[in-house]
Amino acid sequence: MPETVDFDVRALTSKMKYVGQTRFLVAVDCIIFGFDGENFKLLLIQRGFAPQKQKWSLMGGFIQPNESLEVGAQRVLKQLTGLEGVYLEQIAAFSEPTRDPVERTIAVPYFALIDIQKYEAQISSDYHAEWFLLNEMPNLIFDHEQMVEMAKMRLRYKAALHPILFELLPEKFTLPQLQTLYEKLYDTTFDKRNFSRKVLSTELLIRQEEKDKENSRKGAFYFKLDKEKYYDNFQAFLKFIPNPEKFLL
Repeated sequence: MPETVDFDVRALTSKMKYVGQTRFLVAVDCIIFGFDGENFKLLLIQRGFAPQKQKWSLMGGFIQPNESLEVGAQRVLKQLTGLEGVYLEQIAAFSEPTRDPVERTIAVPYFALIDIQKYEAQISSDYHAEWFLLNEMPNLIFDHEQMVEMAKMRLRYKAALHPILFELLPEKFTLPQLQTLYEKLYDTTFDKRNFSRKVLSTELLIRQEEKDKENSRKGAFYFKLDKEKYYDNFQAFLKFIPNPEKFLL
C-alpha cells in the first residue's frame, strides 16, 4: 500500500504547475578560452538567426526540459568543438528582463578551457566559429561582452589559487611556455627564477629528457603534468602568483 500511495503522489505532482506564475526561458552561454602558446584567445561564432543575425556571439543554447545547467553547457560545447570532458565552470547568471529583445531569457554563462593546438581541427564549421585575441575581440551581441569580462576576472581569481591553467596547455610544455601563459592572463611580467622555483616546488610536473630547441638557444626541458597529483591537489592553494590580490580587483 505505501508504494501505491508514493506512486500516486509522484503521478499527481508530475502534472501539477504553480498557478499564476510567469514562465520564461533559461539559456547557457559558453565562454571558450584557448591559448596558442603566445596569446589568450576567445572562440566566437556568428549568430545564425535574428535578432542581430551574423553578429559575433558566444556559443549558447536553451536548456532542454530533461537537462541540468551543466549538462546543457556540455551539450552546447560539444556541438561546437566535438569535445567532452572539458573543464567548465559556472559564473553568475545574467537576468536583466530586457537583455534579450525577443523573449524573457535568463542566461547562465560557463567558461571553458581548451588546448587550441590539440583540438582546433575539431571545431564545427557550421557556426562560422573563429578564434580572436582576447584583447581584440569584436563587439558582441546583448550582454556577452560583460560575460567575457566576468569570466576573465573569475579565471584570474581561480588561477591565482589553483592549477587550473594547465587545462590550456598541450601534453608536454616548457616552463617558459607556462610562464608566458600566466603572464598573458595577468598582463604582467614575473621573475623567471622565482616563477620556476614556485612551480617546481608544487611537484606537479615531471621533467622529460627531451628539450625544446626551437624557441631557446640552450634548449628548455619539456615537462608533463603528473595527472594523479594534479587531480589530488586541484583544490589545494598554490602560490604561483606573487601578491595575487592586486590582480583580483
